[in-house]
Amino acid sequence: MSTLDVFLRILVAAVLAGVIGLEREIREHTAGFRTHILVAVGAAAFTLASSYGIQGTSFDPNRISAQVVTGIGFLGAGAIIRYGVSVRGLTTAASLWTVAAVGLLAAQGYFSAALITTGVVIASLYLLRFIEDRLLYPLAGRAVGLSVAFRSSGYGPLTELLGALQQAHVEVKEVAVMPGDEEKHTIHVLLRLPRGLDVVKLTALVGDLEQVRSISLD
Repeated sequence: MSTLDVFLRILVAAVLAGVIGLEREIREHTAGFRTHILVAVGAAAFTLASSYGIQGTSFDPNRISAQVVTGIGFLGAGAIIRYGVSVRGLTTAASLWTVAAVGLLAAQGYFSAALITTGVVIASLYLLRFIEDRLLYPLAGRAVGLSVAFRSSGYGPLTELLGALQQAHVEVKEVAVMPGDEEKHTIHVLLRLPRGLDVVKLTALVGDLEQVRSISLD
């Protein structure tokens, strides 16, 4: 394989992974633009090494590529964060795993599959989010994240908040406490609003509670 061909395959892997990583970077996730490029380029390099670097030897060329998939699994686990009782970062971990596949495809010269895979991922990250925000959430209720700071600790303020939300028919999806928030008496809640209740009315409802010191949108 010529040097130009090697350069082209690695470049394609980097560009396609960069497109996916840019979306993660814009949304300020743990693994962004550079991380996605490095994952795809690394996967492409390992693939080239397994396919062409050990030709004429007794090594099994499929073993290196197979270990790339396993290794990306550990890397993706680093992007997953336990956030109180919930888990964040699964989408970013999945995108890292996918760009590794893009790198493998590009290194093998299967550019059409790499391009189609990238297109499907971008559609999933952008188009499906648009469908959720514009079509599904208005029908099923909008998802809103709130950070609520209480005046005192204990279960009393939380019980008051949950009771008010229940009376307003607001569905509580998640309740989480981040490290350090215990001292500030702050919790984070993910809510699904019923039709007819917007964010302005929600913040007014929560802000009027006696034990609530301040609120902000997550």
